[in-house]
Amino acid sequence: MYLRPNRRFKDGKEHRYWSIVESKRCAGGKVVQRQVLYLGEINDSQQEAWCRVIEAFDEGAQQTTQLALFPADRPMPEHAEGHGVRVRLGAMELHRPRQWGACWLACHLYEQLELDRFWAARLPDSREGTCWSHILATLVCYRLIDPGSEWRLHRLWFGQSAMGDLLGEDFALVEKNALYRCLDKLLEHKPALFTHLGQRWQDLFGARFDILLYDLTSTYFECAPPSEDSDKRRHGYSRDKRSDCVQVVIALVVTPDGFPLAYEVLPGNTSDKTTLRAFLAKIEAQYGKAERIWVMDRGIPTEEVLAEMRQSDPPIAYLVGTPKGRLSKLEKSLVGLPWHEVRPGVEVKLLAEDADLYVLAQSRARIDKERAMRRRQLKWLWKRLAQLAQMRLTRESLLMKLGAARAKAPTAWRLIDIALDPQTATFAYALNRKKLRQARRREGRYLLRTNMSGRDPAELWQFYIQLVEVEAAFKNLKDDLQLRPIYHQLERRIEAHIFVAFLAYCLHVTLRARLRPLAAGLTPRAVLDKLAAMQMLDVHFPTTDGRTLILSRHTEPDADQKLLLRQLGLTLPPQPPPRITAPVQPPRPPQPAM
Repeated sequence: MYLRPNRRFKDGKEHRYWSIVESKRCAGGKVVQRQVLYLGEINDSQQEAWCRVIEAFDEGAQQTTQLALFPADRPMPEHAEGHGVRVRLGAMELHRPRQWGACWLACHLYEQLELDRFWAARLPDSREGTCWSHILATLVCYRLIDPGSEWRLHRLWFGQSAMGDLLGEDFALVEKNALYRCLDKLLEHKPALFTHLGQRWQDLFGARFDILLYDLTSTYFECAPPSEDSDKRRHGYSRDKRSDCVQVVIALVVTPDGFPLAYEVLPGNTSDKTTLRAFLAKIEAQYGKAERIWVMDRGIPTEEVLAEMRQSDPPIAYLVGTPKGRLSKLEKSLVGLPWHEVRPGVEVKLLAEDADLYVLAQSRARIDKERAMRRRQLKWLWKRLAQLAQMRLTRESLLMKLGAARAKAPTAWRLIDIALDPQTATFAYALNRKKLRQARRREGRYLLRTNMSGRDPAELWQFYIQLVEVEAAFKNLKDDLQLRPIYHQLERRIEAHIFVAFLAYCLHVTLRARLRPLAAGLTPRAVLDKLAAMQMLDVHFPTTDGRTLILSRHTEPDADQKLLLRQLGLTLPPQPPPRITAPVQPPRPPQPAM
C-alpha cells in the first residue's frame, strides 16, 4: 500500500487530495489499483488561505488543538509557526485493522430502539467508572454480529472490532468479570423492557397487538443435572431430539409481523398445556385488557383453559390447531359439507360444534408438498427394505437396521406392514393400502378450532399460517444468534444469557422490518455480512518533531455497500477526529553518584 495524491487546479491554485491505494497484480501481469482509504486534502501550499486546519486531540496536553498539516519535503510557511505540523508521508503505517461496518449498523439499530436511553437510566455507572450500559450494548451487538462466549468476547472479539471506537471506550470495558457481573443486573428490568419495546414497535412500524402468536421451544445443556430441586434445568420433552440432556423451556409471544412482545424461561420438564393460563395473565397485566386473538398450535391449550377464555369478560378470542384424533371424530360430520374457496388454491369447510367453530382447511400447495415428501420417503424406504431382505443378518443386526430405517422415514414407515420371523431373522413387508388412502385424504389438510364464529374463514386461515413467525423466531435464536451452547452454570446467568439473545433478536427483527418493503429475500444476516467488510484502520504519520499523527479511518463503502446504505436510508458518520501523540522525550543522562 502507498499514498497517492490526486491534483486538482481550482481558481488557478493547486490542491492535492491524498488516498491510500493498494496495488493488486492480476492475471497476465496486469496491475490494478484499489483505493483503500480516502484521506482528503493534506495541503502543501505556502499561502495562508490554502492551509487546511484540522482539530486533533493532543495526547500530551490532553486537549483538542488546531493543526495545519504540511508534507515533510516542503518548508513550513512563517504564518503556520506554532500550529503547523510537517508530516513524513513516506513513513506512513497502517495499524489495527478491525471490523467496523456491522458494529456501526448494530449500534444504529440499538439506538433506533432507544435501548441506549432505556438502559442508561437503569444501569448507572459504578463508582469505579464501569459503564454497565455500554457493556450491555457490547454484549448485545456481539450476539447479533458474531455470537460466542463472554470469554471469547473478552479475549478476542472486542480487540478485532470497532465497538470501542463507536462507544468511546477502551479494553477495560470488556474486563472478564465485568461482563459476568453485568448479566446479574438485567433480569429485574424485564417487565419494563417489554413495555418499552411494545411502544417502540408501534412508533417505528405501526405494529398492532390485536393478534398474538404463542408457542414454546426448548434448549438443552450438555452438562450434569443440577443438584438443587429449584433449578430450572430439567429433563423433559426435547424439541431438539436431545432427551439425554437437561433443558429449559422458552415460551414466546410475537405479533404476526414477528415483533416479540414477551418471553418467559420455564423449567425443562414443563408441559406445554400448563403454560397458557399464566401467560394470559402476564400479557393482561403487562398491556391491559383488550380484544386480542391468541393463535396457538395444538397441544398448548386445555379444554379447561379454553372454557375460561370463552367465559372471561370480555371473552378472549382464540384460534388453535387440533390433534389428528379430533379430525377422525369429526370426519363423518365434515364429509357431507361443501368446500368454500377462500383464495386461489385454498378451500375450507365450516362446522359449528358445541361452543366452537371448526374450520377444515386444505391448501393445494400444501397437498403437493406433503405428497411429494411422502412419496420420497416411501420410495427410499421400499428400496431399503428390499436391500435388507437380501442380506444375511443376525436378528439383532436386522432389528438395528430396521430401526435406523424407521427413524429416517417415519411417515412412510406407518404405511407399511412388516412381519418379522424371529426364528430365521427374516421379514416380509407389504404396503397397507387402507392407511395410504387415509393418508392421501388428509395430506395438506388441517383442522382449526375457534370461538370467533363471525370471522371470515380466509382471515382465520391467514391467522393460523402466521404461526411460522414464532417458528422463525426460535430458528433465528438457535441458529443465527447461536443461543446454544450455554456455558453458564448459575441459573440467573443462564436466564440473563437468554435475555441478551432476546435483545439481539429485537435488533434482528428491526433490521428485517426495514428490509421487508425493499426486498423480501434480503436477510438481516446478509446485510450484516456485507457491511462487516468495512474495516477501520489507524493511519500513523510520523512528524518531523518526533510525534505521530494518528488518523482512525473506516474504509470507503464499495458499490454494493453504497447501494444497501442508500436503500436503507442510512448515512455513514463522519470520520473520527485525528489524534497526535506527545513528543518523545529524550532519555535523561545518568546523574553522578554523590
